[in-house]
Amino acid sequence: MINVVNLSKQIPGGPTVLQHISFAAEDGQFIAVKGSSGSGKSMLLRCLALQEKWSGGTYRMDGVDIFKAGLSGRFKVKREVAYLEEKPQLHNNKTGLKNVLIGSAAQTPILRRLTGMVRNDDYMGAMDTIEKMGLLDKAHLKADKMSGGEKQRIALARAMVHGARVILADEPVSGLDPHAADQVLSDLKKLCQQERVTVIAVLHQGDWAERYADRILGLNNGELVLDISGRRMTEREKQLL
Repeated sequence: MINVVNLSKQIPGGPTVLQHISFAAEDGQFIAVKGSSGSGKSMLLRCLALQEKWSGGTYRMDGVDIFKAGLSGRFKVKREVAYLEEKPQLHNNKTGLKNVLIGSAAQTPILRRLTGMVRNDDYMGAMDTIEKMGLLDKAHLKADKMSGGEKQRIALARAMVHGARVILADEPVSGLDPHAADQVLSDLKKLCQQERVTVIAVLHQGDWAERYADRILGLNNGELVLDISGRRMTEREKQLL
């Protein structure tokens, strides 16, 4: 479980981009974040991944106060939280399988990483994850030959092999055709339902949030202005964003 209280973020010498954001996310919950450009959606995810320094607020995961716990708290976030960028950062000259295996580097001894040797258990675990996501035919295909949707799903498989319990996805379906977008969001939904993974995804365009999310958070000018269950939004709710 994630608990965020009064998260604030100010750009040094610049504006405050997040103001007193508070919410809790349960295990297995799919939360969509909506808001216009510049509302703070991506910054919220980056703060949760600790890729941005907080200006204020309390951050708890599974009852652990991340900031008070010091290095152990930050390591918990690094180990259990995966941040998926809009454009997946894959090694284009490596296969889908190799990209997924690279995701488990935190659990892999440095000597094995340097030599390229992989334990049979790691190999089988990666292949199992790829197969569950319906990408077995992409395991030995190089990333530069994959479509945008396939790259997103390989990045998702990599996060799961890495041991992620929370997935922060920044515009995961941006630029994808409707079929590919459905596949990516179906994979995320399945992880919530079957693996109890928590997903927080920026889904501002179209009706993806209303179709897939259990809950919708809305941001406007860095403030949380909407927190509703996943359903079709009213016109009044849309106007708040």
